[in-house]
Amino acid sequence: MTGRRDDDGDDARPDKDGQEASFAAAVDCQTDWDLDQEEKARQIAEEDLNRGKKQSFSGKVLLWLAWQSTGVIYGDIGTSPLYVYSSTFSSQPSRDDLVGALSIIIWSLTLIVTVKYCFIVLNADDDGQGGTFALYSLLSRYANIVYRDPNTPGLIHLDRHLTNDMKPVGKSVRGFIENSSAAKFALKAIGVLGVSMVLADGVLTPAQSVLGAIQGIKVANADLGTSEVVGISCAILIVLFAVQPFGTSRLGTSFAPVVVVWLLFNLCSGIYNLAMHDYTVLRAFSPHYAFAYLIRNGSEGWKSLGGLLLAFTGVEALFADLGAFGKRAIQLSWLCLAYPCLVFAYIGQAAFISTDESETAYTNPFFYTVPPGSFYFGMVISVLAAIVASQAMITSTFQLLSQVMRLSYFPHIKTVHTSRKFHEQVYMPLANWLLMIGTVIVTAVYNNTTSLGNAYGVCVIIVTMITTCIVSLVAIIIWKTPSFIVLPLFLVFAALDGAYMSSALRKVPHGAWFTLLLAFILSSIFILWRWGKEQQWTAEAKDRIAPSELLQLSPTRSTSIGDGQREGGPQLTLMLKPAFGGGKISAASGLGIFFDKVGSGDNAIPRVFTQFIRKFKARPGVIVFFHMRPLPQPTVPPEQRFVITRVQQIPSAYRLVLRHGYMDDVLTPDLGRIITNEVSIFITRGIAVDNSSVSPGLRPAAHEELKALNDAQDAQIVYVMGKQVMRVRQDNGNIIRRLARVIGLETFLWIRENSRTKLADLDIDYNNLVEVGFVKEI
Repeated sequence: MTGRRDDDGDDARPDKDGQEASFAAAVDCQTDWDLDQEEKARQIAEEDLNRGKKQSFSGKVLLWLAWQSTGVIYGDIGTSPLYVYSSTFSSQPSRDDLVGALSIIIWSLTLIVTVKYCFIVLNADDDGQGGTFALYSLLSRYANIVYRDPNTPGLIHLDRHLTNDMKPVGKSVRGFIENSSAAKFALKAIGVLGVSMVLADGVLTPAQSVLGAIQGIKVANADLGTSEVVGISCAILIVLFAVQPFGTSRLGTSFAPVVVVWLLFNLCSGIYNLAMHDYTVLRAFSPHYAFAYLIRNGSEGWKSLGGLLLAFTGVEALFADLGAFGKRAIQLSWLCLAYPCLVFAYIGQAAFISTDESETAYTNPFFYTVPPGSFYFGMVISVLAAIVASQAMITSTFQLLSQVMRLSYFPHIKTVHTSRKFHEQVYMPLANWLLMIGTVIVTAVYNNTTSLGNAYGVCVIIVTMITTCIVSLVAIIIWKTPSFIVLPLFLVFAALDGAYMSSALRKVPHGAWFTLLLAFILSSIFILWRWGKEQQWTAEAKDRIAPSELLQLSPTRSTSIGDGQREGGPQLTLMLKPAFGGGKISAASGLGIFFDKVGSGDNAIPRVFTQFIRKFKARPGVIVFFHMRPLPQPTVPPEQRFVITRVQQIPSAYRLVLRHGYMDDVLTPDLGRIITNEVSIFITRGIAVDNSSVSPGLRPAAHEELKALNDAQDAQIVYVMGKQVMRVRQDNGNIIRRLARVIGLETFLWIRENSRTKLADLDIDYNNLVEVGFVKEI
C-alpha cells in the first residue's frame, strides 16, 4: 500500500517538484552563461573596432623598411635636380642670383622637409596613417566634429581630452570647431581637398619625372623629336603601372638600389663640381643670400619661387606613405641619405652653372653638369630613377584611397594587401589602371616638363599649406602644446608656404587649372559620397529593432511525454507582433544564414531577417545572423575567429561574428559547414560549463538543440542576403533646396548601384543563395 501510494499518490509529488526545480535551475544557469557570452562578445567588438593599426619596428626590420622607403618615397623629390634650375631661370642667371636661388633651395629642404615634415608632421599620424585626410581623421577622434554611423552604437569612442585638462586656448579652439557648423564643414572640405590634391598630383608626377629624364636624351641626340620623347615616356609609364600588382614591399626593395645609386651619383657629381668649379657657392648656407635675392629681384624673384618649389615636390608623398613604412624608417632614410645627397646635388649644379661660359647648362642642369665620362651612365640611372619617382605618388594614391574608403568618403573598390608583415601596403587594381590612363593622357597633351611644371607645383604647395594649418590644430587640441610655441612656428611655416603658394597660383591660367579642376571634381565626389552615406545611415538607424519589438512567444503547455519534452514542459509558439502584420510564424526545415552587415553590440536584428519574416510569415528551423568583421592583421587564428551568442527571444537563433584578417579567405563553398560546426561547439561548450555545478537536467534541451541543428543542416543550408533598393524621399520646402537634394542623392544612388559591393568576393553555391529585396527611402 505504502509502496503503491509512493508510486501513485501524493508522496510522488516531491520527486516531480524536485525535477522541475532542477530544470529551472539549469535554465537559469544557461541564461547566466548566455549573458556572460554576450558581455564577452561586446568587449571583443569594442576591442576589434577600436584596435590600433599602428606598427612599430626596430633593428633589422627597421633598416629593411628604411631601404624600402628609399625605393618608394624619394623617387619623386629625388629626381627634382633634373629640372629645378631650368624651371626657375629663363636665361643665364648671375652669380648672385644663382647663390640666392641655391640658398632658397637649401633652406626650403631644411625647414619644410626636414624640420616641418620629418620632425613635426610625421608625429601627427592617425593610428599610423599619414596624409592630410589622416590629420582630419585624427582631429575628429579628439573633437566631436563628424557625424558617426548610428548603426554601431557604443562601439566607437572618442579619445577626447577632458575639458579641465586642456589649456585655455585649446579649450576655446575645440569649443569653436565643435559648435560651429561652418567650421566643421570647412575642416572636412580642407581635409578632402588635401587628399584630392595629392591624387591629382599622382597623375602629374609620373609624367613630369619620366619626361624630365627622357628629355635628357636630347643632350646626346639633338635630332630627337618631341613625338619620340612622348612615345618613349608613355611606354615606360605603361610598364611601370603594369608591375604594380607585385606590391609595395617587392617594388620598394627592388627599386631601392636604383634610388640609392641615383642619390649617391648626385652626391658625387655635386662634390666634384664644387671642387672643380666654384666652391664659393657654399655661401648659400647663409639665409642672407635668400632674402637678398628676393629683395634684389622684386616681383621677378617672387615669380621664380614657382620654379624653386619644385625642389621639394614629393614631400606630400613622404607623409602620405607613412602608413606603409612608419615614422622612424622615413626619418632614417631622409636624414642619412636623401637630404645630404640632394643638398650637394643642387650645390654642385650651381657651382657648374656659375662658371658655364656657354650659358646653356641651366637649361638641362643635370645632364650638362655630370662629371666627364659619366654622361651615359647618368642618363641611364636618371631614366631608371625617373621611373621609380612615379612610384612615390602611385603608392600614396593607394594609401589615401584606402583611408577615404575606410571612413566612408568613397565607394568600396577592390583592395589587395600585398604584404603579410607590413599591414598597410596595398594595391588597388581599378585605381592603378585609371591612374595609368590619366598619366599617359597628360604626358601626351603637355609633352614637356616646363608646361607640366606649371600644373605641377600648385598641388604640392596647397597640400603643404593645408598640412601646416591642420597640424597646428592638432598641436593645440591633441598634443596640448602651449600657444606661445605653436603660434610662432605656425607663422614661420605659413609664411613660407604662403610665399610659394602665391607665386604658384600665377600658373593657374597656364596649366595649373587642370590640377585644380581635377582636385575639385575628386573633392566633390568624396563629399557627395559621405553626405549620401550619412543620409543612408540616418534612414537605416530607424529600422534597427530588437527581437522583442518584432516577435513574441505565446506559451502553451504540453501534456505528452516524448521527443525530448517533459510532462507539463513549456511549448512556445513564435508570433509576429500586430504592428508588423501579426500572425503565427511557421517553421521551415533547414538552416538559414542571414548576412548582417552591421553586427553591432546591441541586440538588434538584421534588416534582411525582418523583411524575410514579414514577407513569408515563416522562419528556417535554425537561424544564424552572420556578420564579418575585418581586422587590421594578415590572419586570425581559427580558434579566435568566431564569436557566438544566442539571439534572445527567438528559439534556435544565434548571432555569429566571423573575425578575419586581410589575408584570410573566409567566403568559401564550405562556409555553411564551418558555421554549423562552430554553433555545435558553442552549444556543447555551454553545457560543459554548467555540468560542474548543476544537475544534468539541461542535457535533453542541449540534445534537442544539437539535433535541430543537425536536422537543419541535413535538410538544406540557405544563405539569405538583403538587396536594399534606395530611393529619394519627396520632401516639402524650398524648391531650389529640394532640387539640389534630389540631384545629390540621385547621383549618390547611381554611384552606389554601380560600385563594387563588400561581398563581391562571395564564393558560395549560388543555388543556395536567396536575395530579399526591399525599398528604403532616404
